[in-house]
Amino acid sequence: MNYRERIFQQEGESFPGKTYVEVVLAPAFHEAKNHLLQPMMAINKAHLVMLREQELLTDTEAKAIAQALVGIEMEELRHSAYTGQFEDLFFQVESRLLELAPDVAGNLHLARSRNDMGIAIYRMVLREKLLVTLESALYLKEHLLLFAQEHAETVMIGYTHTQQAQPTTMAHYIMAAVDLLSRDIKRLLNAYRTCNRSPMGAAALTTSGFAISRERMKELLGFDELVENSYDAVCGADYLGEAATAIQLAAINLGRTVQDMLLWCTQEFSGLKVASPYVQISSIMPQKRNPVSFEHMRSLLSSSAGNAQTVLTMMHNTPFGDIVDTEDDMQPYVWKSMSVLEQMYRLMACVVGTMEVNKAGLLERAKGSFATVTELADTLVRTDHLSFRSSHHIVSKVVKEAMAAGLKADQISLELVNRAALDVIGKELAITAEELRLALDPVHFVRIRKLPGGPNADEIKRMIQERTASLQAETSWLSQEKQEREQTWKRLDQIIADWSVG
Repeated sequence: MNYRERIFQQEGESFPGKTYVEVVLAPAFHEAKNHLLQPMMAINKAHLVMLREQELLTDTEAKAIAQALVGIEMEELRHSAYTGQFEDLFFQVESRLLELAPDVAGNLHLARSRNDMGIAIYRMVLREKLLVTLESALYLKEHLLLFAQEHAETVMIGYTHTQQAQPTTMAHYIMAAVDLLSRDIKRLLNAYRTCNRSPMGAAALTTSGFAISRERMKELLGFDELVENSYDAVCGADYLGEAATAIQLAAINLGRTVQDMLLWCTQEFSGLKVASPYVQISSIMPQKRNPVSFEHMRSLLSSSAGNAQTVLTMMHNTPFGDIVDTEDDMQPYVWKSMSVLEQMYRLMACVVGTMEVNKAGLLERAKGSFATVTELADTLVRTDHLSFRSSHHIVSKVVKEAMAAGLKADQISLELVNRAALDVIGKELAITAEELRLALDPVHFVRIRKLPGGPNADEIKRMIQERTASLQAETSWLSQEKQEREQTWKRLDQIIADWSVG
C-alpha cells in the first residue's frame, strides 16, 4: 500500500475527509449553530417576504415555505452534531426545508447565494455583538464619571516618564480616561454604522436577473444602508477590519489605565485599595491582598488586542474576492476579541466603583514632593518680573540644595530660595514667605489651574457635567437601536406566522 492509499484508507475517499472534518468543518458547524442560526433564519424569512411582494412566488408557494420555516425545530438544530451528511449548517437547514415543503422550498434560494447570505449573517452577528460591547462601555463610562465626581478634590501627583511631575487630582486622571474611553466608544459606533449595511441581493457577486428588491431586504433585516456595489458587497472585509481595529485600540487604551491602577495598589505606592470581592489571598503569606482582578484585566485585554490583530493579519495579502480567509475562519477571532473587551469593561466598572482611595496619603506625598516647584518658578516670574528661564535656574538650584540637605518640598525656606537667587541673579527676591508657602502647596497648585481641561475642581465638575450629557445621549441612542432591532424581528416573525396559517 503506497502513501496515497494509506491516506485514503484513513480519511475516506469521498467528501468530507476525516481530518478536514476535525479541523475545519466540525468547528465551523459548532460556531454556526451558536452564532449564525438565528440570523440565517431571519434572512430566510425576509427573503420569502420580499420574493412574494415582488410576485416571484405565488401565495400558495409563499404559504408552504412559511409553514416550513415555522416548522423547523430550532433547538433540535442547536443541539445537532456534525455528521458530514451536509457540508455546513446552511445545507442542513435547506435540506430540512425541502423535507417540510418538497420542491417548492427550493425557490427560496431564488436570486440569492451563500455569498450574500453569509456576509449578511456575519454583519448581523457583528452588529449585535457591537451593541453589547457598546452597552458595557457606556456602563464603565457611567461608573468612571461617578468615581471622578467623588474625587474632584483628591489631590495626587501626576507623572511623566514615570517620574513625579506636577500635582493633579484623581478626577483629572479619571476624566482623561473617560475621554479616551469616549473616543473608543465613537470608534465602535463608527464600526457599527459601517457594519450595519446590507449585502443582500448581490447574490454570488453580480446581482440577479430576477426583479428582486435589495432595498426591501435592507428594511426587513433592519440594515441602515446597502452595500451598493455587488462585488464589494460579497468581497469587502473592511467592515470587519474596522471593528477589529476599534476593538484592538480600545483594549490597548483600557490596558494602560489598568496598568497604572495596578501600580497604585502596591504597598509602596499605597494609593488604591481594591475591594474584597476582587482580591485573592496568598496560600502561604497571610498578609497578602493580591489585586488579581487588575492583573486578569491586564492580561485579558492583551489577549483581546492580540485576537483583533489576528483578524487584520488574516486579511493581509488576501485577494479581493469571496474567500474563506475573510469569512468563516476570521469571524470567531473578532467575536472572541470583542467578548473579552466587553467583559473587561464590566469588570473594570465594578472594581473601580468599589475601590478605596488613600486621599490623605496621596495628599501628604504631594505636599512633600518637588512636583510643586513648577508653580514656584511661575510665582517668581510674577513676583520678581524675572524671565521664566532665570526663574527656572533659581528653582533648579533650590531643589538640588534641598535634596542634598534631605528636605522635602514643603520644608523649603525663604532663606534657601534667596540664597539660590543670589548665586544665580546676584540679588534676593521680593517673594514673601506666604507666597512661597502657597507656591509649594499642591492644593493651591491645583486650584489655580482652571484653564479649560485643567485639574481645578470647578473645571473638573464642568467636564463631568458635559460628559454625563454625552453619556445620556449615547445611552438613548443605544436603547433606541436595540428597540428597533427587536421590533424588526417581531414584525418579520409576525408576517411569517400570519402567512403560515393564512
